[in-house]
Amino acid sequence: MNERELEVLVEAAASAHRERDHEGRLAPPPAWSDLAPEQREAVYRLQLVTRKMERAVAGVSGTVQAVLARIGG
Repeated sequence: MNERELEVLVEAAASAHRERDHEGRLAPPPAWSDLAPEQREAVYRLQLVTRKMERAVAGVSGTVQAVLARIGG
C-alpha cells in the first residue's frame, strides 16, 4: 500500500459517518479492517482532533449531530 492509499483509508476510517447494517446497527467503516493496529491508533488520534475542531466551529461534533438527528427523526 502506498502513502496515498493509506491516507485515503485513514480519512475514510476517521469520518464521523457510519453505515448501518440491515438491523440498523452501526457498522465499522470497511477501511478499518485494512489498517494495522498502529494505523488504527493514528485514526483514533485524528478523530479526537477532528471532533474537537467540529465542536469549535459548530458547537457540537459530527457524532453528536448524527445522534441528535437520529433521535429527532
